[in-house]
Amino acid sequence: MKGFWFERAWLPDGVASRVLVRVTDGRISSVSTADTIPLGVERLHGLVLPGFANAHSHAFHRALRGRTHGDGGTFWTWRERMYEVAGRLTPSSYLRLARAAYAEMAVAGVTAVGEFHYLHAGGNEMAEALKQAAREAGIRITLLDACYLSGGIGEPVRGVQERFTDGTGDRWLDRVAELRGDDNTRVGAAIHSVRAVPRETLSLVAGAFPDRPLHVHLSEQPAENEACLSAYGMTPTELLAEAGALTPRTTAVHATHLTGRDVELLGSSGTGVCLCPTTEADLADGIGPARELADAGVALSLGSDQHAVVDPLLEVRALEHGERLRTGRRGRFTPVELVAALTNHAAIGWPEAGRIEVGAPADFVAVRTDSVRTVGAQAEQLPLVATASDVAVVVVGGRVVARDGVHEALGDVARLLREVL
Repeated sequence: MKGFWFERAWLPDGVASRVLVRVTDGRISSVSTADTIPLGVERLHGLVLPGFANAHSHAFHRALRGRTHGDGGTFWTWRERMYEVAGRLTPSSYLRLARAAYAEMAVAGVTAVGEFHYLHAGGNEMAEALKQAAREAGIRITLLDACYLSGGIGEPVRGVQERFTDGTGDRWLDRVAELRGDDNTRVGAAIHSVRAVPRETLSLVAGAFPDRPLHVHLSEQPAENEACLSAYGMTPTELLAEAGALTPRTTAVHATHLTGRDVELLGSSGTGVCLCPTTEADLADGIGPARELADAGVALSLGSDQHAVVDPLLEVRALEHGERLRTGRRGRFTPVELVAALTNHAAIGWPEAGRIEVGAPADFVAVRTDSVRTVGAQAEQLPLVATASDVAVVVVGGRVVARDGVHEALGDVARLLREVL
């Protein structure tokens, strides 16, 4: 049995002081208060939050950071640069890149990642590389294997898109059925988008693995909506509803350009939404109706997507700031709601995680309260001022994986990235 003593901790009932947590086999076995720190217990300073969930990642996009801004353009021109990177990767190089990307997440407080995986290259070698990369980086992974069959509505795949496709829905199903989870990995499914999966195949993917999480890119760009309306006479959300793809196990990623009816469909079906504010800003996607979605009953989660920024605390702040910019009002989300989105592990198939309570995985993020950014802040408002630079200690399953920006097993993450990039 291990023990941790927290100066302050974000518990389900609110922020508490002098919290003693006991850990058995990687899970929390007791939570109490203690004025005196017992012998052999590790003390974590600052405010300790549950581990952060990165619900939407494309690990190989990390190679594009800082390399796509010079010529302006749009999401669609950025996509061509992304294709260039995808075309060069091998399982070996992807392992090195993903390991470094996941290590960067770990030092920023991410304890589990949802990897939206569509770089199949005709088999599961890339998927196995991602599983290994996450394990070596010390974080859990949900492999969300994406069906990708067309280059656009009614268009064949072309060029590097050949690396994304299995050719048919049945072949995708057969390949994904071969993937196996383990103590560090869970396997889910994904509809890449209504652009990449034909109408007649959507229901096959949606129903393929009914006990696993299902993710889908949804209405990230107006052009996607226009193409869907032109081809099918309905929005992408309506098309997914028709196919039975909107369910409580489904997470729609981005959901930026929605109609009122779309919001109703997502809320009434229990579908979650993963927002990626820094990516949506970087790619000029727009600002989605986050408050309206939450009010409709949609559970929100957060993702770093293309990793223009890997900082969950900036991501959650951008969620609130986007709402302020969109509406001209402050306090659109309470700090409690923001932390719920920051720690929504259920969105990626780990519903037992994301809380400091008995039975949950012992995943903790200690955030400094004495830095130039955080000193003087109320504990309850710390997520609105802190950044990843303030993450002091990260614990996954009761094991420390990072301290003060340095990975315990892999060392200097910048060195890892430099070597692979």
